[in-house]
Amino acid sequence: MSITIKVLGSGREVGRSAILVQSPRGNYLLDYGVSISEENVPILPLSVAPSKLSCVVITHAHLDHVGAAPMLYISGRVPLLTTPLTRDISEVMIEDMLKISGYYLPFEELELRNMLSNTITRGYREPIEISGATIELIYSGHIPGSAMVKLCIGNRTILYTGDVNTIETRLVGPADTSGIEADTLIIEGTYGDTDHPERSKVEEKFIETVLEVLDDGGTVLIPAFSLGRSQEILALLAERLPHAPVYYDGMIRRITEIMLSYKSYLNRPELLEKAVKIFEPVRGWEMRKRIWREPCIIVAPAGMLKGGPSLYYIKRMWSSRNNAIILVSFQAPGTPGRMLLKEGTFMNGGPRLVSRLEWFDFSSHAGISGLLSIVKSIKGLERVIIVHSSEDTAEYMADRIREDIGVDVYVPANSDEITI
Repeated sequence: MSITIKVLGSGREVGRSAILVQSPRGNYLLDYGVSISEENVPILPLSVAPSKLSCVVITHAHLDHVGAAPMLYISGRVPLLTTPLTRDISEVMIEDMLKISGYYLPFEELELRNMLSNTITRGYREPIEISGATIELIYSGHIPGSAMVKLCIGNRTILYTGDVNTIETRLVGPADTSGIEADTLIIEGTYGDTDHPERSKVEEKFIETVLEVLDDGGTVLIPAFSLGRSQEILALLAERLPHAPVYYDGMIRRITEIMLSYKSYLNRPELLEKAVKIFEPVRGWEMRKRIWREPCIIVAPAGMLKGGPSLYYIKRMWSSRNNAIILVSFQAPGTPGRMLLKEGTFMNGGPRLVSRLEWFDFSSHAGISGLLSIVKSIKGLERVIIVHSSEDTAEYMADRIREDIGVDVYVPANSDEITI
């Protein structure tokens, strides 16, 4: 049986993941995400006819994996498979994107509703038969509810990692690749040329920095992604600084509530429960205007300072040497967060930051050592396809895989096809 894998997004780029698997038995779309431009304009993956799809599988609720999926439901009724937690958080994430960037999107709330009404949910390692294929969601260790996808079509088995991590955190455990056999591995390579520092050391330095600022009478602003990173930071603060004055703002509250309704998907749910019990959500503008003036910790989106409450706070906190801006998320090129790190200012022509600035690596993606361990763990592997990575990083990772494991490796661009 001949199977073709076509890259509709994430080919030699990070973001807008979309992988189409075409076979005589059916066509299966793995993720359908967007990238967001500097102007908050969504960049869509390559198009695919919904009428030709047998199934859509979404690995997790970050917009670069699910953001374009409602576009398939303008007239289509294709089944969409994901975990229950990913379904519920995807609804919140896409609703928020519609509020911010709806003018530029080719779909509206109605298409999101159609998508949700055609969604099928499964837990981990619960196989489902769809149009001649067996599909299984497998724990990926990226964020709560995230999954790898095992796709069996005839005598061929494809494993698609989506975003994946191999370390334990307070939110999730490491990816579970135990007992997996597959001839083809489609793997992310976001950090395919580097390793992250040891998490425990990052956390120690982070807590030490926060305490220094509070002891000096300053306020700590922690811009963080609403989904995943903010909950990880809140859980860490609840464990290590339970008596500190901590506030969390924006969409963090709603997503945290959803996560706590699916405790089985959390590694240490008691810590996130504790955070919700002892820390305060920001309720309205009066509270927002008040809290930054006092020594406290504020966790707020957006993680790259592209908008949201974090931009409000930094515009008021930047001029005090006692305050600190602590970045805990990847800062993409062209974002205010990247500008802040490189140039010391968060807007073109704006003032230079006076407050203390720190960046800590709390990545939820595996580094090169973790990625290689995943490749080595798959039995019967014949080929590896690297996506969700810059070209240089992917080529470095490809060379390492060829040297260490000795299988065929591909680094496709968008629109490229690989026939197996």
